[in-house]
Amino acid sequence: MRRVSFRRYDIMPKPDHSLGIPGDGRCLFRSVVHGASLRAGKPCPSESLQKELADELRTKVADEFIKRRTDTEWFVEGDFDTYVTQMRQPHIWGGEPELLMSSHVLQVPITVYMWDNKSSFLKVIAEYGQEYGKGNPIRVLYHGYGHYDALQSPGTSQSML
Repeated sequence: MRRVSFRRYDIMPKPDHSLGIPGDGRCLFRSVVHGASLRAGKPCPSESLQKELADELRTKVADEFIKRRTDTEWFVEGDFDTYVTQMRQPHIWGGEPELLMSSHVLQVPITVYMWDNKSSFLKVIAEYGQEYGKGNPIRVLYHGYGHYDALQSPGTSQSML
C-alpha cells in the first residue's frame, strides 16, 4: 500500500476493515497487545488472552509512568499519584499518555490513525516511540469517541497492529 504525504498528515486508503476490539475500558491496551503479537509473528490472541495481556500491559504502563515521573507528571490530568492509581483499574480508558508509555514499555513505535471523512482515507494523527525505529509500527485506529481498534493491514489479510 502506498502512503502519500498530504498537507501535514500521512494518509492511506481505507483498509479492508478494522478489527473489532471490545469496548470494555481496555480497548487501547487490547489493540496494542493485539498488534504487538502480530508484529512478533504470533497469531491473534484469543479474547481471554487479549484481556489478560491488556491488563498486564496496563500495569506495566502505570509502572512506566512512575519510572518516568519527572518527564510525565506535567502532562497527566490532575494529581499524578491519583492518575496512576486510577489508570491501574481495568475500566479506566487509556489515551495519548498511555500510548506513549506503551511504546516505551514495548520499545516499539506506535502509529495512531483516524478516519478522514472528507477523503475516506486514514490519516496519521500521532506517532509514538519513534526512537525505537519507524518501520513496522503497531497500528491502532482511534474513532474519536474514546475507542481504539486494531487495523487490518492494507493489502493483506493479517492485522498489522
